[in-house]
Amino acid sequence: MIRIALPKGRLFKESVDLLFSKGILKKKVEEGRKLILELKDLTLLLVKPFDVPVYVEYGTADLGICGYDVYVEKNPHVYRLLDLGIGRCRISVAGKPESKELYEKSTFIKVATKYPRTTHRFFSEKGVKVDVIVLNGSVELAPTIGIAEFIVDLVQTGKTLKENGLVEMEVIEESTAWLICNRSSFRNKREEILEIIKALH
Repeated sequence: MIRIALPKGRLFKESVDLLFSKGILKKKVEEGRKLILELKDLTLLLVKPFDVPVYVEYGTADLGICGYDVYVEKNPHVYRLLDLGIGRCRISVAGKPESKELYEKSTFIKVATKYPRTTHRFFSEKGVKVDVIVLNGSVELAPTIGIAEFIVDLVQTGKTLKENGLVEMEVIEESTAWLICNRSSFRNKREEILEIIKALH
């Protein structure tokens, strides 16, 4: 029996559609209040996107579908097996249009984000000192209410940024969803896992 951690929210439908189209899921499942779905030969764990690599690393799940943005931020001790090509988006720096010059010339800036590790690494490589304020939701508010001049966040269409009067300053990284695997599971359930990888190719 293989346990797969699926991310709730934005990536859930795309993940289910992919698994169904490849014959790994025999029927489509809905995102609801039930967090453990016992199917004939699979168990699905419905978890928050940032928790997927944690469940996989600690062996609660054998496999997980994880955005590359989350993988890079969490840096889990797991195998990254396959780029699934879904959930395409990017991690970007954004701010008010009038802050563009400040962004380009500053050697010290304040950034609000739920990606502190990624943010520190990116600005460190640019030689810019950064004060990172960790927020878990509605980071677009930060420049408007003055908590930070800029944000680092996931951008898909840019609509949310536009609605909040923000523009992209710079793309840090492109992101898609990956299949990740617990290291022990890869040894102990190798054949079953290889069957799933083969089906996804």
